[in-house]
Amino acid sequence: MSSPQKSVRSSEIRGQVKAPASKSVMQRALAAALLAPGRSLIRNPSFCLDAQAALAAVQALGAKVKIENDLVTVDGGFKPRQSEIDCLEAGLSLRMFTPIAALADRKITLVGSGTLAGRPMGEIEQVITALGAKCHTNCGFSPLTVTGPLTGGKCDIDGRITSQFLSGLLLALPLTPKGGLLQVKELRSKPYIDLTMEIMTIFGVSAQNENYRFFEVPGRQHYRAAQITVEGDWSGAAFLLVAAALNGEILVSGLDADSRQADRRILEALEACGACTQWRADELLVRKADLRAFDFDAGAAPDLFPPLVALAVHCPGTSKIHGVGRLRHKESDRGLVLCREFSRLGARISIENDCLLVSGGPLHGGQVDSHRDHRIAMAAAVAALAAAGPVTINDPGCVDKSYPGFFTDLARLGGEIS
Repeated sequence: MSSPQKSVRSSEIRGQVKAPASKSVMQRALAAALLAPGRSLIRNPSFCLDAQAALAAVQALGAKVKIENDLVTVDGGFKPRQSEIDCLEAGLSLRMFTPIAALADRKITLVGSGTLAGRPMGEIEQVITALGAKCHTNCGFSPLTVTGPLTGGKCDIDGRITSQFLSGLLLALPLTPKGGLLQVKELRSKPYIDLTMEIMTIFGVSAQNENYRFFEVPGRQHYRAAQITVEGDWSGAAFLLVAAALNGEILVSGLDADSRQADRRILEALEACGACTQWRADELLVRKADLRAFDFDAGAAPDLFPPLVALAVHCPGTSKIHGVGRLRHKESDRGLVLCREFSRLGARISIENDCLLVSGGPLHGGQVDSHRDHRIAMAAAVAALAAAGPVTINDPGCVDKSYPGFFTDLARLGGEIS
């Protein structure tokens, strides 16, 4: 775990770096490997805290896991061994493994800790019940207790807050007798569902998608063991790319230019603000240029808000980042926290309707509280690279949730961190 504080000074970053492995891909691959009898291989795995939660969950649900350097071997088979699964603070694991756990004809409780304990789970209770199993929450919050087996059927799902539960249903329903017909209202995070369905295909099962409003999942399918290489994480890499756009030049390897990950759209924002981006074979070059204010809709990629704010505070003019309503149920109320903490550094930032307005100008530095939110900590560190004074971050160890090597990579590239 990192120290209670880290201080980052204005510094130029240069060099080459490998993007961290995607925790989104890792968790989904583990879930599919659990449901696939036989031996699956996961290369370039992520071992961030969220991925560790998923590793523990699949073992609790019957998989045998072996870890060797850059390879995770999963002997699949859904045979729950434990009556309680601790998902730590991994929102995807909690929401995704709930319908999977409901496949069992026994009672299983899934627990979330830290900030996850305060994130709403009420809709899960209704949907699991509609699909033939029992589900109880703690007044709409964690823990969730399910008793299966899930049989499938028809149900309605609200896609405005999160797509994570829908991903879990898509993964679980192929193994039910009836399958599922899901009607989804206003799905916002469509790329994450594309990612889930892509991984399902790799492991031999399928679902039909009609304009992201209706999903038909045939029942009585069979998962097949597979091999998968976890691609680089655009969410974590976004902070490095913004760092280069603000003060330096870096070459990032491990990213897929055609990735299904929502946060690949960071490239659109970088190009909109005037940063230089260029693919060199399978490596991405980003370097500093004259920046300008930008207008960007991050509603379908809400995890981009923190790096986009770190970028916007150094772009002359007023940048507009749309979709801030998606941030209320993250590790923190990210919209409000971004306004509060960046204001402490001298930024002029406010929320109007569903839009975050950021006026570019010099940051004087100061002290910020991460609110135990990994993306707030990384955003503050990146913004500090072009600030007039140092930025001190309280509780920086929260970056372990998604990108444990963040501060190490930033320092290796030239960031002055103490």
